[in-house]
Amino acid sequence: MSVVKSIRYPIRYPNQGSRDVMTRRGWWLVVLNLIMPGSAQVLAGNRKLGRFGLVSTLILWAAAIVVLVMLLVKPTAVLGFFAQTLALWAVQIFAIGYAVLWVVLTLDTLRLVRLVRAKPSARAAIAAFAVVLLVGVSGTAAYGAVLAGSARGALSGIFSASASLPPSNGRYNIMLLGGDAGPGRDGMRPDSMSVVSIDANTGQAVSIGVPRDLDPVPFSDGSPMQKLYPDGYGYNDNCDVDVCQLNSIYTEVELYKSKLYPNATKNNSQPGIEAMRDALEGVTGLKIQYYVLIDMEGFSQLVDALGGVTIDVKQKLPIGGDENLVGVTGWIQPGVQHMNGYTAQWYARSRESTSDYDRMARQRELEDAILKQFTPLTIATKFQDIAKAGAQVVKTDIPQSSIGYFADLAEKTRTLQQQNLELVPPAVDPTDPNFDQIHSMVQKAVTPPTASPKP
Repeated sequence: MSVVKSIRYPIRYPNQGSRDVMTRRGWWLVVLNLIMPGSAQVLAGNRKLGRFGLVSTLILWAAAIVVLVMLLVKPTAVLGFFAQTLALWAVQIFAIGYAVLWVVLTLDTLRLVRLVRAKPSARAAIAAFAVVLLVGVSGTAAYGAVLAGSARGALSGIFSASASLPPSNGRYNIMLLGGDAGPGRDGMRPDSMSVVSIDANTGQAVSIGVPRDLDPVPFSDGSPMQKLYPDGYGYNDNCDVDVCQLNSIYTEVELYKSKLYPNATKNNSQPGIEAMRDALEGVTGLKIQYYVLIDMEGFSQLVDALGGVTIDVKQKLPIGGDENLVGVTGWIQPGVQHMNGYTAQWYARSRESTSDYDRMARQRELEDAILKQFTPLTIATKFQDIAKAGAQVVKTDIPQSSIGYFADLAEKTRTLQQQNLELVPPAVDPTDPNFDQIHSMVQKAVTPPTASPKP
C-alpha cells in the first residue's frame, strides 16, 4: 500500500529512501509555499492549516487585484478609501495577521521538507531560499502594517473628525493661511492669506489673495468680533495689539480673546483661525467652509517629500539676510528651476528687493506648483514621507471622511487653469478699501461664464 501511495501521492507519501526524490520534493514545497501559501500544507501536511492559508492568500490576491484595477480606473477612490481610519485599521490588522501566518506556513513547510533526507549539497540552499522568502514576504507585510499605522496617525492628526459640510452656492471656499514661526518671532502668525474657491462639480478653482495691510477689515455677520469692531478691525487704529493689520487678528484673539470661540479646539481649529475665517468672509463675501494652515517653518519638509517643485522665477531673489541684504547666503536666479524645500521656502518668504504684493503672487505660484505635485502616483510612492511632513506642517478642519471627495476634486482642478484674483493695488486700495467693489470683483471671479444663447 505504501508503494502505491508513494506513486499516487509523491508529495504527501514520498519515497523517503531516495535522496533525489526528497530533494526535488523539498524544492517543490518551498516554491509552492511562495507561489500559493498554504498549498504545501494541503499537499503534504495539515490540510486544515493549508486551507486557511489558501483562503487567506486568495483574499489577499483578490484585494490586490481590485486595488490595482481601481488605481487604473479611479485612483482618487483608492486614496479616499485608504484615508479612512477603519480601512487603515483593517489593513494593519490583516497585514500583521498575514505576516504571522506566512511565518507559520514557512516554518511548517521547512518541517515538511525533511531536510535531513535531502541531498547534503542541497540542504543549505533549500533552507536559505525558504528563509530569504520568509524575511522578504513577512517583512513586506509587516512594513505594510507600519505604513498603515503611521498613515492613520498622520491623517487623524491633520484632518478633522467632524461631519462634512455642503458647498455654498455650488462652491467650496477654503481659507489658506501661511503661518510663519521663523527666527526672531514669538509663536506663529499667519503671514499670507488667501481663499481658494472651488466649483464643487467641475473643480475650477479661483485663488483670491488678500493683503495683510488691508485696513479696516470687516467681519461676517454673527461674528463675535463684529460686535467688538462694528466699523471694522483697525478702523481709526482701533485694536488691542501694536499693529492693526489683518494678520494681527489672529494674534489678538489668541492672546486676549480666545474665549470668543469656545468650540474652536474641539473642531480641530484655534480661536485665532476662527477669527481669521470671520474676517476673510467679511472681506470676500464668501461663506468659508474649511481652512488649511501651513506652517512655513516646516514647509521645506513637505516640498522635499513631494520631490521638489518647478517654478518659473521672474526676478533674482535673496536667500536669507535682512532688509539691507546683510547676511544673504545665496540667490534664487531667474528662469525655470526645480526647487528643493529650502529654496522654495525662501522663494515664498523673501521680502527684500520686492513688495508684499510680489511675495503674495509668488506664494500663489508655489501653491499651484505644489498642487500639481499632489498626484495619486506621488502620494502612493512617497506616502510615508508626505504623511510625516504633513503632520508637522499642515493643519485643517477638512473632515477625514471627505479626503476621497476632495482628492477627486483636486484631480479635476489640476487639469484646469487656476484663476487668480489679487485684492491689491491698483485694483484695490488696501488703506481705503471699498468692500462693495471687492465683493463684486469676487463674485465676478467665482461665477462661471454662461454660454451665450444661440440666435
